[in-house]
Amino acid sequence: MPNQQTKEKEKTQPSFRIPGSNSPNKASSQSPSPSGENQSPKKSKEKPKDDIKVLSSYELNVNGLIVNIKILLKKGAFVPEYHISIINISQVTKVVLDKIKDEFVRKVQIGEIDLSKSAGFDEIKDQFSGEIQLLIKKYFPHIDEKTTNLLVNHLIQENIGLGKIDIILKDPNLEEIAVNSSQEPIWVYHRKHKWLKTNVYVSSEDKIRHYATMIGREIGKEITVLKPLMDAHLSTGDRVNSTLYPISSFGNTITIRKFATKPWTITDFIRTGTIGYEAAAMLWLAVENELSILITGGTGSGKTSMLNVVANFFPPNQRIISIEDTREITLPKNLHWVPTETRLPNPEGKGEVTMLDLVVNSLRMRPDRVVVGEIRRKREAEVLFEAMHTGHSVYATLHANNAEETIQRLVNPPIEIPAQMLSAISLICVQYRNRRTGNRVTLQLAEVDKEGNSNVIMQYNVSKQEMNFLQTPRRLFDTITLYTGMSEDQIRTDLEDKKEILQWLVSKNINDIHKIGSIMAHYYLRKYTIQNNDS
Repeated sequence: MPNQQTKEKEKTQPSFRIPGSNSPNKASSQSPSPSGENQSPKKSKEKPKDDIKVLSSYELNVNGLIVNIKILLKKGAFVPEYHISIINISQVTKVVLDKIKDEFVRKVQIGEIDLSKSAGFDEIKDQFSGEIQLLIKKYFPHIDEKTTNLLVNHLIQENIGLGKIDIILKDPNLEEIAVNSSQEPIWVYHRKHKWLKTNVYVSSEDKIRHYATMIGREIGKEITVLKPLMDAHLSTGDRVNSTLYPISSFGNTITIRKFATKPWTITDFIRTGTIGYEAAAMLWLAVENELSILITGGTGSGKTSMLNVVANFFPPNQRIISIEDTREITLPKNLHWVPTETRLPNPEGKGEVTMLDLVVNSLRMRPDRVVVGEIRRKREAEVLFEAMHTGHSVYATLHANNAEETIQRLVNPPIEIPAQMLSAISLICVQYRNRRTGNRVTLQLAEVDKEGNSNVIMQYNVSKQEMNFLQTPRRLFDTITLYTGMSEDQIRTDLEDKKEILQWLVSKNINDIHKIGSIMAHYYLRKYTIQNNDS
């Protein structure tokens, strides 16, 4: 979701000017164009060429750098271009900054500056920052502290960070960043415009490999000729995959899936048409009654986002243990929640903590609900299904395109769970992404019968763009009746009450996860109080 740093471009930001006419960069006081090139006012007022159409334009503030983003469709091109330019540092200033960088590198090489004693990236960054500030003061003696920090951050990003990739990572409109080789531009997946080419290249294959090595080193992983594949994550939680040539034939690659800075909520899903009120109320009913839910779908269909949305309905008086490879789930702060993550082995192969380790350990922590990022292996699935059969509510994701395929994946290798155990799942929620339009929707809600077969109770109608009931959720209602004593009419009334609350949340546009958690807590407390008074 876009944050406050993103805004539609309404006026030109003032470019960065170096004060002091006696400084070596006197010419840099000229105002640059959005592309960083100095140009006359006459040229800046020229209309865009007819062969370039601006689909979208906005600005980002990245550590003081004003970055202009334009989505351009050029004549004859089949893919729009994601064009970035820094507009508050002039071209002449950039030349002086390159000179500062070269002088810094020379001092490191001849031993005047020693970075070898630094233990990690933070230490290197601190020492780099201090030394660079001295050089900036040498070339720009009259600039203030704010401007100095801006230039230091720019040099850090260009020289010991991920370069322009660091800027792209700050755009909240992007979901994925892909470096395919040094021979082609970086690609990005935009929430609105889908896959786009950028005007950014990584200069060489060695640079791509350096970035991958730097990312891996921070979490104790390495990528080498003998180990040319790497899964890792950034400190921000963004997931990273990297491959080396010749495993990837065109060159070294880096793929970054961005961590959502703002967690998805049920309000967001309903407002964007991802799910309807009836299906959302059905999921809430299952969660409230501690029934296990499996969320499935293809890659990028929104499984983890839906897992986060389902967690909106958790009551505050139960213990929740979440298990993930990289933490992506964010729950309301009023919940009794213990998030856990797997850990990779060190270079000696020691210290690994696997998903199975965490699943087994979670059952010793007296959880009421267990949330699992993804089921991948047989042993993990066996432990989870055993947890369901012993009274724990389990919520997990699995790769499968529909309800029937979900069952087939579970009962066949490599997971291979006995069909009789599948009845512990009360609901299967299938997410779907239309790769042509990029739209994500809840495709199916299905229950699992006693024999382990799926029965679809709600399904999305693509032509009408709405979700319809196919049949009454027989087993779901029977299970709730068995454990609560509610009649079918009472269950339907409860569903209508939940639907009204969801409509109210949407009408008020309440999409902060912590506020929704507070509303849910009040709902459960009020309902519990009424039930006790009635009894």
